[in-house]
Amino acid sequence: MSRISVVTGSSRGLGRNTALAIASRGGDVIITYHSREAEAKAVVAEIEKLGRKAVALQLDADDATTFAAFAERLRTALHQTWQRDSFDHLVNNAGHGDVAPIAEMSEDAFDKLVNVHFKGVFFLTQKLLPLLADGGRIVNLSTGLTRMSAEGWSAYASVKGAIEVLTVYMAKELGRRKISVNAVAPGAIETDFFNGAVRDTPEFNKFFADMTALGRVGVPNDIGPMIASLLSEDNRWVNAQRIEVSGGQGI
Repeated sequence: MSRISVVTGSSRGLGRNTALAIASRGGDVIITYHSREAEAKAVVAEIEKLGRKAVALQLDADDATTFAAFAERLRTALHQTWQRDSFDHLVNNAGHGDVAPIAEMSEDAFDKLVNVHFKGVFFLTQKLLPLLADGGRIVNLSTGLTRMSAEGWSAYASVKGAIEVLTVYMAKELGRRKISVNAVAPGAIETDFFNGAVRDTPEFNKFFADMTALGRVGVPNDIGPMIASLLSEDNRWVNAQRIEVSGGQGI
């Protein structure tokens, strides 16, 4: 029986790369997207070319009131596509960036960061627990900015810090079901995250490359395969950990 992974925010960026990495290792994937349906369907097509099954479902990670309905759509997709009542892995990847000094951060921007990166992860996981198989895995995405600081990222880093604490508590409470939970903390990565700032702004790219031991910023293919490997049986005893994947940034 194939393993099924739900990867939120996987129509692009790290989520897309993670979904493709899982498929390349023989897993099936449920893609979620907010508004980029065409891009999500393109990822599904890429996964199918790898010989695996995939489904794309719309999800608004900013609105916890929609999560129960999403869980029902997921249940239906599992029945129709896999003839199963459960899935095996949840990768909580969906997110966005918002940068401003503490003195200038708006309450609306702050609330959206909390809703997407913390409240959304908490309550989406809660709603999906009845569908997550015993012995499954959860990976929560954090950031290297919880270990080092960069001006303007206080709110974003703080909600990711909350995710790291939540990861430990999830691991504790879900351990009775043999579900392991870990947080993966990428460093600066060349994606369209925060309007592609690291990828498209040479001085920004160089700033992070110069503070990274391996001498460059990361690319999506540095992260997705690592997450896919964390979901494999090779890492079945890794639990309740924050794993930074940054090439040695800021050491």
